[in-house]
Amino acid sequence: MVGFSELPSEITIFSGLVLGLLTSFHCVGMCGPIALSLPLHGDTKLKKLLGGIIYNLGRTITYAIMGLIFGLVGHGLSTLGFQKIVSIIAGTLMIATVFFPHLFSFTDKTDKGLFSFVNAVKRGLKGLFNTKSFWGLLLIGLLNGLLPCGPLYFAVIVSAGTGNVIESVLFMILFGLGTIPLLLLVTIAGNFISVKARNRINNFIPVIMVIMGILFILRGLSLGIPFLSPPDKKLEMVIKKGEKTLKQVEAQKDTADFNEHSNK
Repeated sequence: MVGFSELPSEITIFSGLVLGLLTSFHCVGMCGPIALSLPLHGDTKLKKLLGGIIYNLGRTITYAIMGLIFGLVGHGLSTLGFQKIVSIIAGTLMIATVFFPHLFSFTDKTDKGLFSFVNAVKRGLKGLFNTKSFWGLLLIGLLNGLLPCGPLYFAVIVSAGTGNVIESVLFMILFGLGTIPLLLLVTIAGNFISVKARNRINNFIPVIMVIMGILFILRGLSLGIPFLSPPDKKLEMVIKKGEKTLKQVEAQKDTADFNEHSNK
């Protein structure tokens, strides 16, 4: 089973939305030029607004697919008994994205080598900017979600670290939706946020990344700290359930042997 029956955590959903809202200020600086140059069409503001929404939903769909893929990976490792390790590694990577950002950045060399697909995405985007249609805007959003992005790397790490497919997908969806309001305003109204204001808000993003990274590490260590690092009760319950099942099997066997001797 891949965890589709497990209930999502409200904390995971909320953190995904908050992370999306905060990192959207970073997105204005990085993806703002794309948002400002979108080929919106239509004679009314409503149609232009609809076009902006479709573009942003395209990005969110791509993020949801990423959540599904990395959620399956995280859940697979969790099923094999590596949930603690996955949580610790995820937390470590979160912190590493803050203190060692160059490890998660693309260079010209990597663009031409292992990650050459990024260049193909960029070429596809250039071609789509010449088309003025809602489908074109959706495709631009889908492709834009594949472009290298520091906060996106962080979000993907968090989604994989949940060890749950539903939580992973919902986290990425909420992350994408959280980035929409500000980017949509930029698309419709222009770049109205000053660089100084964006920088002030961006200063909080690394702090949040480190805090969430520490929380994931503490969760993986299972130190017995309520809420922050609870003990692995799930594993204990599984073991006790297994012991109970074994006792039931032995009891049934003893009963069958007794009945067999009685019949004789």
